[in-house]
Amino acid sequence: MLMKGHSMNSNTEIKEAVKDKYSQIARGGVPTEKTVSSCCGSNGCSNDATDVSMAPAYTDAESAAIPDGADLGLGCGTPTAFADLAEGMTVLDLGSGAGIDCFIASKAVGRNGKVIGVDMTDAMIQRANENKKKVHTANVEFRLGEIESLPVDGNCVDRVISNCVINLVPEKESAFKEIYRVLKPGGKFTVSDIVTDGVISDLERKNAALWAGCISGAIDRREYIGIIERCGFKNVRVISEKKYDYALSGGAGLYSITVTGAK
Repeated sequence: MLMKGHSMNSNTEIKEAVKDKYSQIARGGVPTEKTVSSCCGSNGCSNDATDVSMAPAYTDAESAAIPDGADLGLGCGTPTAFADLAEGMTVLDLGSGAGIDCFIASKAVGRNGKVIGVDMTDAMIQRANENKKKVHTANVEFRLGEIESLPVDGNCVDRVISNCVINLVPEKESAFKEIYRVLKPGGKFTVSDIVTDGVISDLERKNAALWAGCISGAIDRREYIGIIERCGFKNVRVISEKKYDYALSGGAGLYSITVTGAK
């Protein structure tokens, strides 16, 4: 178990820190890392100067599709609102958590569509399936897996969505290559995520609490967009953004952005 102040030097340690925190959130417990509350959670990001809440606000129509227990306040945007979802589509949600965006998407794609949620945490998959029973939806399925190696066939989904998760993935280029692989030709992704407008220090980058809190895994916006374009996506655009009042040690700003692109 990684404790406060632990310095991480490998992708395996990063993933274990993230799994530990979000497993505890899924079970309704208190995360191990207490120095920074979830940057994407209802308690926001914290440092000595400020508290920042990144949890997005859903519309009344979206909220109506969300069962009790699905909204854990872990998002930093509303990707479903920008994804051009339509009846009959197959949608893949990366880092689906307790299922909130999957249930919203399920209403948009209807009974002839399908929504697949992928999460790397057993406890989140369990909670999502419990929430699924509350709404009796037949077009949503949850799978255990990692974004860098998705348990999904190639060229089979119309839309990929994700909400404040790819910043937690150490190998972001691998993640976007997988997104490209699973999308049908002409398919699109819409991702809400955390980025910076400068460099995170090495000390912050290795901090377990800041990784699990959605800060240390954030990269500069230009680098983020560059990765997406190198993976082959076209028409890459930032369609929504918000700056947070959070002070990184080197002065870099912290943002949530919603970005889209097409295969």
